[in-house]
Amino acid sequence: MNKNLNKQMYYNVQTFGCQMNFHDSEKLSAMLQSLGYVETEKKAESDIIIINTCCVRENAELKVYGNLGELKRMKQKNPNLILAICGCMMQQKHVVEKIKKSYPFVDIVFGTHNLHRFPELLNNSYQMEGLLVEVWDQENDIPENLPVERKYSAKAFVNIMYGCNNFCSYCIVPYTRGRERSREPDKIYDEVQKLAQNGTLEITLLGQNVNSYGKTLQKPIDFSDLLKVINDIPGIERIRFMTSHPADFSEKLMDTIATLDKVSPHIHLPVQAGSNAILSKMNRKYSREDYLKKINMLKSKTPNIAISTDIIVGFPGETEKDFDDTLELVRQVEYDSAFTFLYSIRTGTPAATMENQIPDNIKMERFNRLVKLINEIGYKKNMHLVGKVVPVLVEGVSKNNPNRLTGRTDTHKLVNFEGPPSCVGSIVPVRINEAKTFSLLGTSEL
Repeated sequence: MNKNLNKQMYYNVQTFGCQMNFHDSEKLSAMLQSLGYVETEKKAESDIIIINTCCVRENAELKVYGNLGELKRMKQKNPNLILAICGCMMQQKHVVEKIKKSYPFVDIVFGTHNLHRFPELLNNSYQMEGLLVEVWDQENDIPENLPVERKYSAKAFVNIMYGCNNFCSYCIVPYTRGRERSREPDKIYDEVQKLAQNGTLEITLLGQNVNSYGKTLQKPIDFSDLLKVINDIPGIERIRFMTSHPADFSEKLMDTIATLDKVSPHIHLPVQAGSNAILSKMNRKYSREDYLKKINMLKSKTPNIAISTDIIVGFPGETEKDFDDTLELVRQVEYDSAFTFLYSIRTGTPAATMENQIPDNIKMERFNRLVKLINEIGYKKNMHLVGKVVPVLVEGVSKNNPNRLTGRTDTHKLVNFEGPPSCVGSIVPVRINEAKTFSLLGTSEL
């Protein structure tokens, strides 16, 4: 398959977007390694560069197009360089047409539904000239047993379902990832069991809406039942999941989180807005009151739970009163952290054609107010941990300080701490000495 079988071939994967995309990139890495390629962080020495794209936010798309400008110059210097683009952006026909017209130096374009065909596409590309495009509109069967090159030995992502049926008015995901499709529970169980046997301590179950798991399966099983099955697998110490849709977040799932010892006391529950008028326009299928009722019930069942969320600022028609409702909801919930976004038009979504689009200067002013509030609350929550000893899954050496290790608590808080390198890949007790807005500092108790 290689053009030059006499030299080692290298690849580089650039990933934008969510955990689903990062897990897809792990699969692409494993496919390339099975073909004899070696990963490199240096694009200049790469024989293959893959850009795995996201289309949920405009900023991610702009970064992709910006990177393509740099890659054009690299392609001119090295005509044998293979450039491939995949992911959610490629599921949009207007994007593929733009690639064809404006970036003809790209070699391969493929989508989310035919990721498993990349080795064959790569082989075909080596044997032809010009751009090869293969984007499937849908995928009926879920390909199983794909190789995965895990980035961390002690933790792993596991897909339990694909697609989404919610059709929020701002979101392009149902059009790029397709309708909901759940994996069979025995396939998930086998994958997690093998991970545990290979030393994985923490798994994160992935789906656009994990609370809908099982609805497409013939045998009745829901997400709570799946968690109970996985909780019994020896070797697994922590179970995380994302993302949960509030409309489908049931009391049964709350009880499951509260009673299963391996399910981490952390949930990511995107609210998106605190105004009923905006939630209705977003087609979120719940009210502000519904959301707060579930949050209060969740806290009563699991008092130590950490809650994170997503919030969109400047949705079409958002008034100052609507935004104040969002700020007030944030104060009531007291999120540990939040992903905050300026609303951006996504072509093909209902919100893209709504009237009363909010000017950028108003969006930014509101955004800054929201971030300030969230950071204040997050810092206060982190301060409560100072002086306490918490379990931390050690991921490696801190990027900002080579003399410190870094990892996550069971509530998903980032901890940088002093400790022996032998801690990497294990869960260790860490005493928290200092709180910051986005992280904690501590010392290993070993």
